[in-house]
Amino acid sequence: MNPYIQYMYSYPHKTAYRTLEGVFLQDYAHRLSGKGHGLYLHVPFCQTKCGYCNLFSVTGAKESEMDRYLDAVERQAGQYREILSAVGTEFSEVAVGGGTPLLLTEKQLDRMLAVLERDFRFQKERGLCVETAPNQTVPEKLKRLKRAGATRVSMGIQSFWDIELKALGRQHSALRAKEALAHLKEFAFPCINVDFIYGIPGQTTKSLLASLRQALSFAPDEIFLYPLYMKHGAWLTRDAAKRQRIEPETVYGQYQEASAFLQGEGYRQDSMRRFVKGDGSRPFSECGFGTSLALGCGGRSYLGNLHFCTPYAVNGADCLEQLKRFEKTEDYSRITHGVLLSEEELKRRYVIRHLLIRPGLPLGRYREHFGTDAREEFGLLQSWEEQGYARVVCIEETEYFALTKAGLGLSDYLGPQLISGEVRRKMKEWEARYGRQDDTVPGELKKL
Repeated sequence: MNPYIQYMYSYPHKTAYRTLEGVFLQDYAHRLSGKGHGLYLHVPFCQTKCGYCNLFSVTGAKESEMDRYLDAVERQAGQYREILSAVGTEFSEVAVGGGTPLLLTEKQLDRMLAVLERDFRFQKERGLCVETAPNQTVPEKLKRLKRAGATRVSMGIQSFWDIELKALGRQHSALRAKEALAHLKEFAFPCINVDFIYGIPGQTTKSLLASLRQALSFAPDEIFLYPLYMKHGAWLTRDAAKRQRIEPETVYGQYQEASAFLQGEGYRQDSMRRFVKGDGSRPFSECGFGTSLALGCGGRSYLGNLHFCTPYAVNGADCLEQLKRFEKTEDYSRITHGVLLSEEELKRRYVIRHLLIRPGLPLGRYREHFGTDAREEFGLLQSWEEQGYARVVCIEETEYFALTKAGLGLSDYLGPQLISGEVRRKMKEWEARYGRQDDTVPGELKKL
């Protein structure tokens, strides 16, 4: 059994999206009325494309080219402001991801943050989450995040061993990562998160744990552990890299050791990937019907059963094509690519979004939303219970169907089994047509 089939961070995957016609944001804006919504801004620029990266990003952009992108984002934000003002939208959180948002110049960061504050309304205690990378994590840029009230900063370190960073195609050194993490601590952001990868060619359990010990010396608030995936056109999918890949059983062993180590050091495990400093259990947060609006090229919006974004792209040429289309767009309210989920797909999304994170799937809430029993409707859940992968637990008089310790570690094996036949078919169609390997290698920069 391969424990690593697919990371199910959302459902359905963007490769299942298709062309939409006659769909406009104005017609769905009521789903963003009032408070409690998320806003996401995608900044698709990176220093280089990491070997495992299957995110929407481009490399080699000049300052003038990043300015042109911000021009487009500003036009989009202005159009969205007019639509949302009619329904009184107030966002509870804004996230800025990428790409590498801090690749922007200091002046561009100021402009980006000013656009968000000018064109959107936020609740008083809104969250501001920003992604960064070691080479771009410098004091002058962190000052701007601190001044803007950033509540969470997440940095992808991946390893504190230079040989492992080289295997991944990362451009920072272990020393630079330590310096960047020290800078983050100096600014005392409310939440600092660091990401690490296991299953790297040449990595051992010993070297993985050594990286985690180094991270703990900085006392981060959260640590995310990601298994190495090489899919959807990332350049590590080349044959030479495939021959070096660690066997799934060894990777799973690394996960088990790392998970046990972090929990022993006082980090609560909330999912297969997320470890949070502190005791107690994770409070329940319903996420199956959350609403989020994306700005920029590559971000994804969730408005009830309508999910939309620019067409999914990984390969350098495809990303550039989508970026140019975005910058030339005149009417950003016209939604041309996405999916309208049926009730069956909404049920699957609800189950997936809750089951793979603590405390689990709330059985009563599922029944209230859909009028059925989740375990009866999805026979897989009962079989997982029989195999010891899941069980019913009661927390504060609420019943949850939750993964056991064994099941949580197999999230990337169990979760994909809940994908519907129709979504799976569309994903395979996309993979056959677009899932070619990228022609990017370390040091080669794509030009806009």
